[in-house]
Amino acid sequence: MRGKVGDKVRLQHIFDAIEEIEKYLISADFEIFMQDSMMRFACIKQLEIIGEASNHVSEEVKAEFSGIEWSQIVGMRNIFVHEYFGADLSLVWEIIKTDLPDLKEKVSEILKSLE
Repeated sequence: MRGKVGDKVRLQHIFDAIEEIEKYLISADFEIFMQDSMMRFACIKQLEIIGEASNHVSEEVKAEFSGIEWSQIVGMRNIFVHEYFGADLSLVWEIIKTDLPDLKEKVSEILKSLE
């Protein structure tokens, strides 16, 4: 799955995963997030999907849209997959609340440019 079609699919996976996280947290705050292990697990799983999809976006798209911290996103995925119990849940919450809205907007712009 290479080229623009593959990139569109991967970017759509990223966008969809962000929307899933937004649905999970629609009426949650940090306290609820910390108390609900299923919610935390679901959010982290979606972050893993974002990282995995980012890892497979073509180098051309990554270079063209260098305002996205692709390597940090992939690195985050690796931590969640390989060091799950070492995940800093405060940092997970911060990523979700601070970084994902910006990433969603940027990915949406990229998807529009690939149409």
